[in-house]
Amino acid sequence: MTGPDPGELLGLAVDAAAAAAAMLAAGRPAGPAGRPEVADTKSSPTDVVTEMDRAAEVLIRRRLLAARPQDAILGEEGGEEAGRYGPGRVRWVVDPLDGTVNYLYGLPDWSVSIAAEVDGTVVAGVVTVPSQGEVFLATLGGGAWLDAGGGEPVRLHCNTGVPLEQALVSTGFGYEVPRRVVQGEVVGAVLPRVRDIRRGGSCAVDLCSLAAGRVDAYYERGVNYWDWAAGGLVATEAGALLGGLARAEASPSMTIAAEPVLFGRLRDLLASLDAERDAP
Repeated sequence: MTGPDPGELLGLAVDAAAAAAAMLAAGRPAGPAGRPEVADTKSSPTDVVTEMDRAAEVLIRRRLLAARPQDAILGEEGGEEAGRYGPGRVRWVVDPLDGTVNYLYGLPDWSVSIAAEVDGTVVAGVVTVPSQGEVFLATLGGGAWLDAGGGEPVRLHCNTGVPLEQALVSTGFGYEVPRRVVQGEVVGAVLPRVRDIRRGGSCAVDLCSLAAGRVDAYYERGVNYWDWAAGGLVATEAGALLGGLARAEASPSMTIAAEPVLFGRLRDLLASLDAERDAP
């Protein structure tokens, strides 16, 4: 693989994510009654977008293209912006505000997620969680790290040796009713087979929590590439597998992450529940 140094790309991503996070934190009204305006909806009336989502992505795009104007960018809000083609091509994958509903309600699990691909492979990623003062970092082959401020970053390792029956499993739910109906059935069947379920509301944060050993596994139907591009690298560099059902890659159809043995058991359980279906 040719192209720029992943560490240099990570540094640019960290700076852009920090600037966007600061803007988002400053732009949220203070106090329990404060709430940003909903600007639009996507897949359903409950799947919301705020003006801050859009403003954060504009800021990130401007910063990345100012430093590397030849690069491509795929963003949740702005779609694809073409760059140069050929060996060593860099594409940035941006979720400017993962966990918009959390941000809207003043809950802590929201993040800025930026990944850098070189020739289609994610080589660097950052997930910044402003409310927690945490920055999760990873480069391909360079490990996953948590920078919580005030000291050196700590290397991350996901939990190992946890049987399915003792696993704390993180998941999430879609916004369209036919999908939610099935997801409710699936989580109801999974719950008796595991230690417990957590629903944080941000795929990127969930994957970083897996990397940090705060949960043992993660699965979700309906997340998009920008949701897991950076967090997925953090998780895999911490020792997790990331994929889908039937040995497929992670996709909107199903995304699963856990250390290899637990990954296999959770994948098999989800397959037995036909977890990729939606209600009629």
